[in-house]
Amino acid sequence: MDPQEIAMLQRVRDLTEEYGMLPPGCRVLCAVSGGADSVCLLHLLHTMAEQAGFSLFAAHFDHRLRGEESTRDAAFVENLCRDWGIPFTLGSGNVADEARRRRKGIEETARSMRYAFLEETARALDCDRVATAHNADDNAETVLLHLVRGAALQGLTGIAPRRGPLIRPLLTVSRREIEGYLAGHGLPHVEDSSNADDTYTRNLLRHQVMPLLEQINPQFTHRLAGTTRALACDQRCLNDLAAQRAGQARQESGALVLDAGLIASAPAAVAPRVVRLLLERMEGGSDGCTAAHLRAVTGLARGSDPSAQVSLPGRRVVRRVYGELWFCPGPSGGSFAPTPLNMEGETWPEGALYGCRCRRTVCPTDPPPGVCYFPAFQGLPLLRPRRTGDAIRLPGRGSRTLKKLLIDRRIPRLDRERLPVLCDGGGLLALAGFGPDSSRTARPGEEAYEIQFIHISERKET
Repeated sequence: MDPQEIAMLQRVRDLTEEYGMLPPGCRVLCAVSGGADSVCLLHLLHTMAEQAGFSLFAAHFDHRLRGEESTRDAAFVENLCRDWGIPFTLGSGNVADEARRRRKGIEETARSMRYAFLEETARALDCDRVATAHNADDNAETVLLHLVRGAALQGLTGIAPRRGPLIRPLLTVSRREIEGYLAGHGLPHVEDSSNADDTYTRNLLRHQVMPLLEQINPQFTHRLAGTTRALACDQRCLNDLAAQRAGQARQESGALVLDAGLIASAPAAVAPRVVRLLLERMEGGSDGCTAAHLRAVTGLARGSDPSAQVSLPGRRVVRRVYGELWFCPGPSGGSFAPTPLNMEGETWPEGALYGCRCRRTVCPTDPPPGVCYFPAFQGLPLLRPRRTGDAIRLPGRGSRTLKKLLIDRRIPRLDRERLPVLCDGGGLLALAGFGPDSSRTARPGEEAYEIQFIHISERKET
């Protein structure tokens, strides 16, 4: 065997072992376009399967973008798999029509549809690995693309060797080595004519930029692969540090809550990672959130405004609530509609933090904590949000505006508009979670309405 091929195969073995890509008993679905890279990968896996103890399947997706050429590629892969005795699955989709429907680019749509097909096929075949033929040159081109467009450390780590069930056994193998392998084994392949079109940025890099870099250093591709692996180690270390801080977040009222100091005190390389990890735990993940959003939330944590906020894609918001950050999904806080009080039963205003239970009774001499008693109401009693100028005289205290009371009690702004006020034609009767207005309560022995506020977390569904 050629020494270069021996070195190539050793790198493949080292990478697959390091990342646990091909354990005995696994079922591998290999994505095969028919090009040199995927034919090389399929042949390698085919020769390794029996000795390594895994099962191999193949799949091809026809994007219907190149007319007869696309049909030719699908037929080539199907015949190759038949000759080698590898179970084969063919999929297809009209990428051009779908791109127009989604209002996305052709390349982005093609990739999305292709991977959706591979995932679906893997499930149908009970495969726990999906192998793609990304190589060291693909990795170098990806890093250069990110570098040209602007990228942080994550973008400079290149293509991941493994992400969940997705594996890339050829990631440390150059395109030149792949071509040599095919020639040495007499393996056929097909060429995608679009690969010659330099209007695609990646092709421009491949045909014009990469050869210049390899003139400067013939080992450029392998050297860059080593650099990306080192950067990936740094990335994992920073992510681990961020995870330690993000792991201290708690769930409260549908939001993720974290001490702002855990972000504010984090090193500049860690703080935005903490933010991203928290966003990924929210519904919708970090989709649409850019580096600018991460910087804005980090600035929120390091700022001094106790009630500032940052709006994020997906109608999400991060609020500063004194010393904490509240990561809130969906509409930001909001209020609720005034809701008439059910005089005999429970009332639950949609969106409020509290509901209440009402019944007719007699005011006791010593009312239990958290229960209010009122004589006959003046007009229709309502549960409504607080309004400007609302004030209350809590038992044993002077009159205070609700705004000042809630600020002094450090109630998050997120919750202030969701605290229901009980009122009637005569004015404010009680504030949920705080108590009644002492000027409106019933006397012991007097017929009264008993009101008990219930936090939404204690609501019993019926």
